[in-house]
Amino acid sequence: MIWFLLALSSALLSAFAAITQKKVLFNLPALEFSFVLSIFNMLLSLPLLTDVDFSTISTIGLIVLYGKTILGTLAFWCVMLAIKNMQLSGSLPLLALTPGTVALFAFLLIGEKLNIYEVAGMLFMLSGTYIIDIRKNKNILEPFKIFYKSENHRYILFALILFTASSILDKVILIEFKISPYNFIGFQHLFLAFNFLILILIFRKNPVVVFKNVNFNLWKWILLISIVTLGYRYTQIEAVKIAPVALVLTIKRFSVLFAAVIGGNIFNEHNLIRKSIAAIIILWGAALIILK
Repeated sequence: MIWFLLALSSALLSAFAAITQKKVLFNLPALEFSFVLSIFNMLLSLPLLTDVDFSTISTIGLIVLYGKTILGTLAFWCVMLAIKNMQLSGSLPLLALTPGTVALFAFLLIGEKLNIYEVAGMLFMLSGTYIIDIRKNKNILEPFKIFYKSENHRYILFALILFTASSILDKVILIEFKISPYNFIGFQHLFLAFNFLILILIFRKNPVVVFKNVNFNLWKWILLISIVTLGYRYTQIEAVKIAPVALVLTIKRFSVLFAAVIGGNIFNEHNLIRKSIAAIIILWGAALIILK
């Protein structure tokens, strides 16, 4: 029961983070927000690196972890662009498609067989995705055209591909290279902050100007988001320590539904009932794939 409460807490905190991210993104570009948040995350997670035993961590393991954070940096930026430019109730459920893309790419690239549950799960997910983007009095192929033509939907598609690769690397890093979850989070946030600094230097040139453009009210919200982010990641790790990963992730994915419904009401988004049903269908598909 404790693992369930921890996983549920992680889901609620994750949903709160998404809603507050949307609030801040009304007033700040996605790249600038991602950079400032990454600095806060790094500073708050530094205590996790105070007792690192480098004799147990291989150089190649850290290199692979850094490579994974490059994917994570680009994926997070894409997600923030989607959240900024789309309704939460339309964008977040689509991000729950990751288990489906992982199963599909594992089938296509490394020949893993798909069982009946995984096939059914992907069909549920495809159906939920279709329902989110269906429009009244439009051609039945309209949702597929939206995914093809919409720049914001392409951000989500790109993020899904990156999250798929990142999820596979997570398992390699934690199991093959035996980096502890706490050191993993500490190094990950350190690398993410460095990566976003590089992006700021490339696209904005001066990181000092970015900080100056953030007013005091936004600083408070970003600090809150950072604390909540570390909270939902920590509770997820604690839940995984005492329960199967698949069960924890299934509960954690309800953050998508919580954020879509609650955030949708807060920001007065439209078609919430239809999108909520679609989110439930996608989550059901994810559960079939994860629990199989």
